[in-house]
Amino acid sequence: METVSEPVRFETKIAVVLRDDLETWQRLNTTAFLVSGIGRQVPEVIGEPYADADGTGYLPMFRQPVLVFQASKEALTTSHLRAVTRGLPLSVFTTDLFATGNDRDNRAALRAVPRELLDLVGMAVYGPRNVVDKIVKGSRMHP
Repeated sequence: METVSEPVRFETKIAVVLRDDLETWQRLNTTAFLVSGIGRQVPEVIGEPYADADGTGYLPMFRQPVLVFQASKEALTTSHLRAVTRGLPLSVFTTDLFATGNDRDNRAALRAVPRELLDLVGMAVYGPRNVVDKIVKGSRMHP
């Protein structure tokens, strides 16, 4: 059993920015898809597997919090540009992806649209805490 002695402060941040006009189911679905890419691209953000007192094993999860923000369409577009410019690990979700049903079609839908014309509904970004803070500036914590 681990002993907790002092709070853990992370030098990195995982942030999700969602467009503020989405339905609840769209917010949840988009968030789940967006964060899945970060664990694959940046495996060090994944902690150790979990187990309960009976020894039942569970999958590992992120080792740090995921902060979820909401923003206007314009602010989301600005955050996206900031993240792309800084070259941080980034995942995106567009309106078109709500109409697809699988990864192949998702990738094809994204590939069909130039970056500046993407109808973004969400993005997830990982990087140094101060850089991510600058990227999501203009967004507010999701209620």
